[in-house]
Amino acid sequence: MEWEHVVPAENFGRNFSEWREGNDLCVTNKGKSFKGRRCAEKVNQEYRLMQSDMFNLYPAIGAVNASRSNYNFVMLPEEKSSFGRCEMKIENKKAEPPQNARGQIARSYIYMHETYKKYKMSSQQKQLMNAWHKQFPVTKWECLRGQRIAQIQGNENKVLEKSCSLAGFS
Repeated sequence: MEWEHVVPAENFGRNFSEWREGNDLCVTNKGKSFKGRRCAEKVNQEYRLMQSDMFNLYPAIGAVNASRSNYNFVMLPEEKSSFGRCEMKIENKKAEPPQNARGQIARSYIYMHETYKKYKMSSQQKQLMNAWHKQFPVTKWECLRGQRIAQIQGNENKVLEKSCSLAGFS
């Protein structure tokens, strides 16, 4: 088990110049320049906030997460599960999560999109996330988790708060 990003770090990280090009401060003690995640973590506060945002972190099985990579979520109705009894499907650089995770995934994507200017969903991904958000309502546990994160992190997930309120869980 690992803690992993629902919205992959690469999907928002590549919007930072430090990720793509590096920075004068991103040099090893041997004088070698570096870029990517390590550089963005080192020099960009906004990236660090996005990377550590607990509303975007969930426990995941390492092998499943590694196979999912940074692939976009889609519907893969013709595919069988890629992981036996785990209902995750991955095919041709696309991924379909189990039904019981879709609502939480959608609310994480929408939250990241609305909270951070550096992350923008494609119109296709936004349409799917909005559909999953409506189709798979919040659970009492998701609302409790959101309240706990808000207390620790110091900000709320407005999408989750509204959904929890409408469901009578707040």
